[in-house]
Amino acid sequence: MHKSAFIVVVVSLLVASCNRPVSRFVSSQERVQAPSTVSFVNQSEKAETFLWDFGDGQTSGDMNPSHRFVQSGTYTVVLNAITGKKTRKSEQMISINPPQGSLVEIQTSFGNMLVKLYDETPEHQANFLKLSGEGYFNDLLFHRVIEGFMIQGGDPTSKGAAAGARLGSGGPGYQIPAEFNPSLIHKKGALSAARTGDAVNPEKKSSGSQFYIVQGQPVDETQLQMFERRKGMEYSDEQKSTYASTGGTPFLDMDYTVFGEVIEGLEVIDKIAALRKDAADRPEEDVKMKIVVIK
Repeated sequence: MHKSAFIVVVVSLLVASCNRPVSRFVSSQERVQAPSTVSFVNQSEKAETFLWDFGDGQTSGDMNPSHRFVQSGTYTVVLNAITGKKTRKSEQMISINPPQGSLVEIQTSFGNMLVKLYDETPEHQANFLKLSGEGYFNDLLFHRVIEGFMIQGGDPTSKGAAAGARLGSGGPGYQIPAEFNPSLIHKKGALSAARTGDAVNPEKKSSGSQFYIVQGQPVDETQLQMFERRKGMEYSDEQKSTYASTGGTPFLDMDYTVFGEVIEGLEVIDKIAALRKDAADRPEEDVKMKIVVIK
């Protein structure tokens, strides 16, 4: 080979080598508790496009994505930096620890609600975890919505229900004994068990599957004093402050079992509660749910 031709080949190889992308990234956290959102900073060079694989079945083409890991586990996050037909990848391990306490995520098309289930109501907690883990609630509707009050779902007959169908009487075929606790109130975001009326249910047993999530309205101290007299209970200063600032439905306290609360996604309640509905308070647009147990 002629010397000048050799030099051209070497230069061409060097140029090709220089055009290869470099894949590199860092994460905001490498060990967190489920569920958690981890942000990624892309430090790649000479790349035209990117493909992220978060190790949990989800991918992204964003340059600097954030990703929410719902379940605990160890995930290998892969970044593919791409230029033309050339690809280089880098990897990093992300450890997601199990949550403290019992958590579920209620997923809807209007956003997700992260819910903490109370240890103080063990029978309701165990039942809700069981049904959620079995996929019982998946594709059921929030079939009764009253703005300023609550959103209700969990009726198995709502799955695939035709428009105008009468809903609200279905369940798994059993009830749960009431687990009233004066420390657990119907503040906004409270997860509570629906039930049949006192006339046919004097023990105030809960439905095996139907539940509601409180939206409510602000309640002043005068109203709370009235409920205290009526129910023979006394609200703490903290509970009074919560009802005044956050709102709720105190007239349901100690009559319906509160067994959890929304700790993330309160705005989703407002979105669903504001939907147009028919004469039976069913949203005109079906609001399906999926409930995932956070492990």
